[in-house]
Amino acid sequence: MTEQFKIPARLNTTSFILLAIGCIAIGYGAIAYGTHGGEVGARFWASMLQNSVFFLLISVASIFILTATSLAQGGWIVAFRRVPESIASIVWILGFITAMVLLILVWGSHTEIYKWSGTQAQLNEYIPNTTLNAVKRVFLSKPFFTFWTILIIALWGYFGNKFRVLSLQEDNMTKGVTSQHWLNYKYAAGFAFVFALSLASTIPWLWIMSIDAHWFSTMFSWYTFASSFVSGMSMIMLWVLYLKSQGYYDVVSEEHIHDVGKFMFAFSVFWTYLWFSQFMLIWYANIPEETVYFQPRFHGPYRIFFWLNLILNFVSPILILMSAPAKRNYFVVSVVACIIIFGHWIDFYQMIQPGTVGMNWHMGLFELGVPCFWIGLIIFLVSRKLSQAPLTPTNNVFLKETIIHHV
Repeated sequence: MTEQFKIPARLNTTSFILLAIGCIAIGYGAIAYGTHGGEVGARFWASMLQNSVFFLLISVASIFILTATSLAQGGWIVAFRRVPESIASIVWILGFITAMVLLILVWGSHTEIYKWSGTQAQLNEYIPNTTLNAVKRVFLSKPFFTFWTILIIALWGYFGNKFRVLSLQEDNMTKGVTSQHWLNYKYAAGFAFVFALSLASTIPWLWIMSIDAHWFSTMFSWYTFASSFVSGMSMIMLWVLYLKSQGYYDVVSEEHIHDVGKFMFAFSVFWTYLWFSQFMLIWYANIPEETVYFQPRFHGPYRIFFWLNLILNFVSPILILMSAPAKRNYFVVSVVACIIIFGHWIDFYQMIQPGTVGMNWHMGLFELGVPCFWIGLIIFLVSRKLSQAPLTPTNNVFLKETIIHHV
């Protein structure tokens, strides 16, 4: 129960190689595309926006699963709780990078990304100064965007680090004392409130939906949450299985893997439900102000990603993970986890690219190289967090429950 993770040299090397590839891709993109304006410059900044936001949100999913299981008094996750704790504790670093990208885009007048961030004349052209648009003009303004972005990222980083600190403190408390457990419960309730005002509502509006500020969907935030959450659970799955493959986590059984697999399956279906509800209503109503969003994605040059999105994020998970044995097969769930993460990376790609790059989309070595930076950074940071404490909380009140856990 007190097993301590030692970072393998191969994992270190892998993270450094990925970081190097990512840095080269970002450096090349900054020189080749980032110094230009229009759609050429948008190619660099859209990729930076897509990857920084995507990898931040799937890391925030770890804070949410810690919150949900704490409030539900769920003991099954305690066996591998240190994995989402470690991911949650690096959210402030990923958040800092994302904040820098977002603020450069807004204050650097990169109007090819956020068209509402230009001059007053451009703003008046894009969002007419009418009573109907009065609230939107306040919401989509540089001061509000900056204030809310910094506040939410700071809160995410604080709660992500706090959950890990509380868990480590609980290890050193007298056995049977539950004060730390209930303190964690209170912080979980606090984050649930923050979550409701951020990822469940305003943040997807600001960071992604405002790229096409003339279009809006009341389901967009939940759609974005479902995409990031199922990807976040897939990332947790990959870390747990990697640790088991290295001889750690004997306490984690097929029952625990089955539970994470059920989350991957269930939220793939939930994501599809939200996707269908959003698309079907707009397609059926056929109102030009709404269909303008799906026109390039469904009929235009991005249609390949439209269908690939469905195949990777719905068809593959539901067909492969339908049966219980599949959710207990380590190889199968590993493959599906990789498919889901890549599929939802594609999902974020088709959310951001049409409104920024336009009809001339690109998917080259640059676009595939940039995410290597974030993947390498997450591997580097999370592995070090995992090595700093026992892999299983040694004094958690649900420790016995997680050991004898049975679905």
